[in-house]
Amino acid sequence: MGRFINPFTDWGFKQIFGREITKDLLISFLNDLFDGKHHVTDLTFLDKEQLPEAKDMRGVVYDIYCKTADGKNVIVEMQNRYQEYFLDRSLFYAARSVVGQSQKGLWDYSLVPVYTICFMNYGEGKDTPHKFRTDVALTDIDSGELFSDKLHFIYLMLPLFKKEEEECENDFERWIYVLNNMNTFDRMPFLAKNAVFKKLAEIADVNTLTQAEKEKYDESLKIMRDAYATYKTAKNIGREEGVREGRAQGIKEGIKEGIKEGIKEGIKAGRAEECRGMAIKMKQNGLDIMLISQITGLSEEEINQLN
Repeated sequence: MGRFINPFTDWGFKQIFGREITKDLLISFLNDLFDGKHHVTDLTFLDKEQLPEAKDMRGVVYDIYCKTADGKNVIVEMQNRYQEYFLDRSLFYAARSVVGQSQKGLWDYSLVPVYTICFMNYGEGKDTPHKFRTDVALTDIDSGELFSDKLHFIYLMLPLFKKEEEECENDFERWIYVLNNMNTFDRMPFLAKNAVFKKLAEIADVNTLTQAEKEKYDESLKIMRDAYATYKTAKNIGREEGVREGRAQGIKEGIKEGIKEGIKEGIKAGRAEECRGMAIKMKQNGLDIMLISQITGLSEEEINQLN
């Protein structure tokens, strides 16, 4: 275990990015992520729990939900394990942020943009992106031009980021390298590159945590490890079941094919026996051997051997 907290624990992630006292870290990360397309000067944390509009509807709980100074809604989600419908979930979360903008009384349907940023800390699975960063927006299919700026998604497949410390070319890549490896560090890299990493080192140093914070972190770490162990066990059980079912199905199919082939062979053998019987009778009646061969399909040698 290194000197710094694991940022992929629920507590660790929110300790770094989800508090008022550390929001300059989130602002720095977002600006490096947007790379000049947008500039975040300040942000306000919003209520992470969005209650449903009706009892029979489903609410949502965001990992981090905030509004930038220029009015953009930003959702930040951390997902540590493969979830079959995670992409759908991210769409649902973004949709709730859009719907939440509705106003009572007269309203002209004016919306603020919603940015959903998803850290995906697991291997590739069905319907997951196959590259490190995937940016999604509402575009015209024919021209590729932006159709609406109201919905944006950025998916970061963390295991697909392969750069080492010396290969990182900008602060965004440095952020990803640090987050991917922080819990193994004895020292924080890039301190001379950007002062934000010095603050990150101070915030994330396990030795600076209070006793209460250590207990919360340890509990969050245990939950993450238990969840991973449960997932891995379920995956192994599923693989074993698949092998067993595959073997059983293979045996079943083998028996089925064997019966089918046996019937074929039986029919073939029956026909051959019938042909030999006909050939014997024709031979006894004095028919020409060549003619018998043409009628039965038996060779002249086979016919000569018949009694």
